[in-house]
Order: sequence, then C-alpha cells, then structure tokens
Amino acid sequence: MSTATESQRDRKAPAGERVADWADGRLGVYSLAKANMRKIFPDHWSFMLGEVALYSFIIIILTGVYLTLFFHPSMEEVTYHGPYVPMQGVRMSEAFASTLDISFEVRGGLLIRQIHHWAALIFLAAMLVHMMRVFFTGAFRKPREINWLFGFLLFFLGMLTGFTGYSLPDDLLSGTGLRFIEGVFLSIPVVGTYISMFVFGGEFPGMDLIPRLYPVHVLLLPGIMLGLLVAHLILVFYHKHTQYPGPGKTEKNVVGMPLLPVYMAKAGGFFFLVFGVIAVLSAIATINPIWAIGPYRPDQVSTGAQPDWYMGFAEGLVRVMPGWEINLWGHTLVLGVFIPIVLFPLVLFAIGLYPFIESWITGDKREHHILDRPRNAPTRTAFGVAWLTVYLVMLVGGGNDLWATHFHLSINSITWFVRIAFFVGPVVAFIVTKRICLGLQRRDKDKVLHGRETGIIKRLPHGEFIEVHEPLSQEDLFKLTQHDQPKPLEIGPEVDENGVRRKIKRSQKLRAKLSKGYYGGDNVIPKPTTEEYKEITSGHGHH
Repeated sequence: MSTATESQRDRKAPAGERVADWADGRLGVYSLAKANMRKIFPDHWSFMLGEVALYSFIIIILTGVYLTLFFHPSMEEVTYHGPYVPMQGVRMSEAFASTLDISFEVRGGLLIRQIHHWAALIFLAAMLVHMMRVFFTGAFRKPREINWLFGFLLFFLGMLTGFTGYSLPDDLLSGTGLRFIEGVFLSIPVVGTYISMFVFGGEFPGMDLIPRLYPVHVLLLPGIMLGLLVAHLILVFYHKHTQYPGPGKTEKNVVGMPLLPVYMAKAGGFFFLVFGVIAVLSAIATINPIWAIGPYRPDQVSTGAQPDWYMGFAEGLVRVMPGWEINLWGHTLVLGVFIPIVLFPLVLFAIGLYPFIESWITGDKREHHILDRPRNAPTRTAFGVAWLTVYLVMLVGGGNDLWATHFHLSINSITWFVRIAFFVGPVVAFIVTKRICLGLQRRDKDKVLHGRETGIIKRLPHGEFIEVHEPLSQEDLFKLTQHDQPKPLEIGPEVDENGVRRKIKRSQKLRAKLSKGYYGGDNVIPKPTTEEYKEITSGHGHH
C-alpha cells in the first residue's frame, strides 16, 4: 500500500498541468478564470452589433500586419515598370507603386487590400449602429458613462485611422482628400498656415506626409484604439452586461448563458461568419481601384471624388456652406470652411458628453442595468433620430455632384435643399418621432387594459358586433408595465417659510425646464393603474 502511494507521489504531472500550476502560483490564473469564465451574458441579437465591430477590428489588425510587409511609405518618384500595362512608364511615388505591386504581384495581395478596406468600413458602421443601440436603450447611464466615452473615442479615432489609411496609397482620390484637409488647415485664423507647413513639411503636397502618416496609421492610432478596446471590455465585465426587461430580470442579476462554453462557442463561430462575409464581399465588390484612378498630381482632381461614408458628414458641411469671407487688415478669414470644421467636432463631442448632460437634466443618479424600450423615453429617442437625420442630410450634401449627375438634377437645387433640410429636417424628425413614441405608449396601455386583438368578430345578443380580445400573459404584462415614469424636477416655492424670496440660479431654472421637457405631462403616457386593470378585467367594458 505504501509502495503504491510512493509511486503515485513520484509520478510527474503532464506538462500542460505543470505549466498551468506554475502560472497559477505566480499570476493567480485559476482564481481569475474561475471568477470570470462562468460569467453570465444575456442573449439578444442586438448585442452582436458590438461583436461585429470587435471582429472587424481584429480583421483590420491581421490584414494590416500583412500589408505592412510590402508597402513602402515614401513619396520619392519612380517610373513604373510593373505588370499593369496601362501604368507602365508613368512617374509615381513609391507608395503608389508599392500599392500596385501589392495588388498585382503579391499573392493574395489585392484580396487582402480589399478585406482591409471593407473591414474598416464595416467596423465604423458597426460602431455607429452599436452606439445607436446603446443610446436608444439608455445603456449609457450610470455606471457606464465612462464606457460610453471609450466607445465614442474608439469611433472618433476609427474615423481618423480610416482617413490616414486611404491617404497612404497616394492615388488621385486620396490626394484630393488631402488637398481638402490642407484647405481646412489654411482656414484656421492666425495659425492655419503654420499648421499646414508643419503637417506637410512645406508647401503642399511636400515630401514628408506619407512617411509621417504611416506610423500614425499602423502604430499610434491602432495602439490607442487597442488600449481603449481592452478598457471597454474590462468595464463590460466589471459592470456586468445590460439586459432587456423581462420576468426574473432585475437590476441586481443577469439572466443568460455562461461565457464558457456556450457564449464562447457562439462568439467563435460568429467571428468566422463575419470574416467570411467580409471576405466574400471583398472578392466580389471592388473598392478603391487605384489603378483606374492613377497617381496623385497637384494639378489634377479625380472626377466624382468622394470620401468614405463616415467622413461624408464633414464633406457635406463644407460643400453646402455659403462661401462667406471676411477681409480684415489684409487677411482673409474663410468662414465657408472654418465654420463647418468647428461645427463638426462640436456635434461629435456633444454626442460623447450626452450621458452627463442627460444625467444633469433629469437628476437621475441611480444605477441602471435594465434597458429602456425606446418608446418609453420619447425625448431621448427623438433626439437620436434628429441627429441621424442631420447626418443623412449632410451625407447627401457631401455627394451633391453625384446626386446631380446620376439623377439629372441641378446641383444648386440639391445644395439649397440640403441647406434648408439641415435646419428643418431634424425639427420635423424630432416631432414625428416623439409622436410615434407616444402613440406606441398608448397602444401598450390599451393592450394591457383590453388585451391583444384576435381578429375574431363576435355578435352580442342585442346585435352589437365586437372584436374579441385575448388577455395578455403575465410575461407580456410585466414587459409593458415594468418601466419607471420619473417626475420632472421641481424648483420649489419661490419664497421660504419666512416669506423671504429664495435666490434661484438661472441654471436651476434651465434644468427644471429641460427636465419638464423630458418627463413633463405631454412627454409620457401614464401607465395603467391597478384599479383600471381590475375594473376592465372584471368584465366592465372588457370584450
């Protein structure tokens, strides 16, 4: 017996187990894994939007590493003698020539370029839709304001990374975009010329821009984004995932599947699904065919030049802005460019700071882990739709020349339409969206009190025809009535108990008015009371 015990004691553990024990003794891997690998995640299709963005970012990194092995970030001029016959003998930069080599000589290079570009577009699109999901459901509220900021910065840096990326090939389209940026720099009062000379290394286009953009695109911006992404995911783990309302779901629990093995298996499969869709799209839909556009020359502009969709908002602002100029002391202030470039970041940063703005207006300091239905927050939903309307209108303005040529319209008519719609569109969208939300609230109240319409027509003994309503299940009743209906903030009496007039700050008055705009009487439909429900379901007026 003792001999068997000694042999078991002398037996060495498998190599993998020894490595795991070594790591656990120094890093506490086992306890960390035990605490997090069984973490619960709720199951809903909209949560996959963030995963699409994550997987697209991974694809961008993988394909970007491959492309860096063959790209030469230099603006030195060379004469092309590669396999693409129409470009032979044409003088171009090394950056453009190496991009042609990647497309036509490197095995799989063109497909990798296409995947890289399409993944960047899908990453930003998924980020935008994911942020809209978070916005409309109120998932940005306490304690997730910092995570909203991380997501906003990821989107903003993604825009900058995309712009620097499609500028690297030094083709005529990207050069036109850089000329646009030069105009933006020059419109800045006092320091604009110095900024332009610093960025371009002299007169536009200079010889230093591509070598400077290259490390920014492949190292600086992706590194910052990777850090923000890791911080974003850590906070998702720390705060636990939000969930939609339903039976058994409270602010203190999460109902769903464990991370391992169920959620991880689904996530792994979904990654390859996203990769496959992007690969198929890249194989059948050409994007940025630089060989058809040609190398950049400062004296030329590509026909129908358009930025990627996420920069269309800024492009539209500049295109539809009147060409106002002010001449002071021998200097010209180009308001037609300066005002849009100031307005663009202001709109973006207002979105980034929205969680703090709403918290201040509503006075809501509670933690929220249950999501709102957009119809139950009509003012917030209306603001979101109004912003999307402005974005889409400016996207039309950014492509006014293509709208004019493709639909045989006057470019001046399109520009004036966009100018008017910029002010009228969001107001109309706000009002219509708010009315729709209130109408949906009324319908929910009617369903709670009277049940669901069955489509069955019944004739009563006295000859009246009615539609039979089916009572809702307890689960449906809970979903339609679980939401809070906060009251607007009140300033209180203007005089105290001694009859002395209180000093009320203007900020308090403004806050009370805005709070009334969120929670006032005409912004919410009261939920049915228990008395109303009992009276209806007891047979009085219930069909």
